[in-house]
Formats: sequence, C-alpha cells, structure tokens
Amino acid sequence: MSPTSRPAADAASAETAPARERVWRPRRPVSLGAILTIFRRGSGDPTFQSDRGQGWWLGLPTTLGPATLHLHARPADDEVVARAWGPGAEWVLEQMPALLGDGDDADGFVAHHPRVAQAKVRYAGWHVPRSGLVLHALMPAVIEQKVTGQEAFSGQRVLVRRFGQPAPGPGAARGLWVPPDAKAWASIPSWEWLRASVDGARSGTAVRAAQRAGRLEEAASLDLAEAHRRMRSVAGIGVWTAAEVAQRALGDPDSVSFGDYHVAKNITWALTGEALDDDACAELLEPYAGHRYRVQRLLELEGAMRPRRGPRMAPRRHLPTRR
Repeated sequence: MSPTSRPAADAASAETAPARERVWRPRRPVSLGAILTIFRRGSGDPTFQSDRGQGWWLGLPTTLGPATLHLHARPADDEVVARAWGPGAEWVLEQMPALLGDGDDADGFVAHHPRVAQAKVRYAGWHVPRSGLVLHALMPAVIEQKVTGQEAFSGQRVLVRRFGQPAPGPGAARGLWVPPDAKAWASIPSWEWLRASVDGARSGTAVRAAQRAGRLEEAASLDLAEAHRRMRSVAGIGVWTAAEVAQRALGDPDSVSFGDYHVAKNITWALTGEALDDDACAELLEPYAGHRYRVQRLLELEGAMRPRRGPRMAPRRHLPTRR
C-alpha cells in the first residue's frame, strides 16, 4: 500500500471489495469538471459519468489492470477525495494529482487577446491533465479521425461495450465500463470494427497501435518531442492524433489539434472574428508558443465557437464483410 492511500469502506454495496482512498490537498484551485470532461467521448460515453454534483466516475485501463476511479472535491477543506477499486486502484491513486494537472506549469503564459484573458480568469481551476495512459487516449482519437463526432462516439460506445469490461467495485452497478486493454483491441475482428462504423483505415491504425502498446505507453516517460515522434512512428498516426493524445495523456500545454475540421476555425473566429485555416491559426497562436493548447482549451471551455451555418455532415455507413 502506498503511504498516500488507505482502505475505505464502500457504503454503496457490501458486496464490493473495499476501495482505496486518497485525500489530496492541491496547491492551487482545481476545477474537477473543467479538467476531467476532456476525457468524456460524447454524452453517452460508458467509461465516464458525472454524479449529479457529487463527483466524477471514470473506468480506466492501466498496465496493472482495470480500475474504477471516483473523484469529488471538498472546497471547504481545499481537498480532493479519490476512491478507487480494482487491480489498477493503487496506480490511479498515485497518478491522481497529475491527472488533475498538478504538474502543469503555466508560468510564462500571457493572454494577448481579451477573450483569452477572460477565459484565463474564469477557468483558473483548469490545468492541463496528464493521465499517463497513452493507449486510453489514443484509441478514441484514432476512431475519431476524419468522421463526425456522432459517428465516432457511437463507434466508441459499441466497441467498449462489446470488448471492454464492467468497471470494478461499484462501477459495474452504475453501468460504468473500462475500455478494452491492448490485447483486446488488437484481437477485434475486421467485421466488428465495420459494425461499429470504423472503416479499415482507422481500424488498421488502431490494431497497429495496440500491437505496439508497450512502446507507446513508454511515451508517457519521454520528453514531449520524443513522445510525439514515438506515436507518429505508427502508420496512420499524424499530427492531429498525436496532439489529441498529448493533451490528455502527456500533459502537453502546446499541442494544438491542427487538422481538425473545427478547431482552427473556432480559434481564429474567437480571436479575430473570422473563421480561418490551420496556417492562419498557427500564425495567430505564435505569441503563445509553449501554451498554444492552453489557449485552445480555454476557448473551448469558454464556449468560443463560430456560428454554424448549413446542414451538419451526415454520418457514413460501413457494411460489415467477412474475409
């Protein structure tokens, strides 16, 4: 048992194993919702739940096995209380401060635009998270490549419920799931990917990544430049996908989601009133070098999205075939 955790009775069900509990006193304000919602893949994500103001539940796959993590804040005491169940419980409790952005360093971040300055003040409790779980962030990002959010989130839900597992402890009773581990991702048949509306290009990338999971998970211990190179050495993982992983798993404050259909347009619209492309966005964000993702996420939290006109993109259909 780590010195920062202790057994805690699970009042929700006498049939579950006791939780491990950790009480953490952060050194600065921490907004759980602002930090954690980046890990939710759509409103129906089976691996993520909000507990009606009583905290947040996550089903997490660790190298030690699945874990259920429940987090809630005690603002009056300036504390965050974490409880965890399952083989990965000790690992997620050890990682919890980093998950909530404790290692994020915003020194040198200066708001050069009024909209950014406003978001910086309003979301002072948001910090760049670092889950340390590369594959956990990578697989949904691969599934989301070049498709609508509706299609990607639906595919993620199907695959998690088909090949993942119910979360340990009280997670299962809550309907919480843990995503597949690397072995399970790698063994998903091609027709099951197609039934989840994930085409061959994306499923091929996902399987290659799962087969190299050990090397990819090592990226969490590398410097950011090397971590990006490690991820992009897998065919099918480019700038956008690596950035989406770095924002969640590696605590990278600078990796903008370049190549996204909406991000550059939203950022440039919020800061200039015009929806412009990636090149214009990169130029606009140059003064924020080192903190460019920080700007992206603060504007997202602020709801700074350009007005949408015209019909939304329709999701595609992929008919399963056996080979």
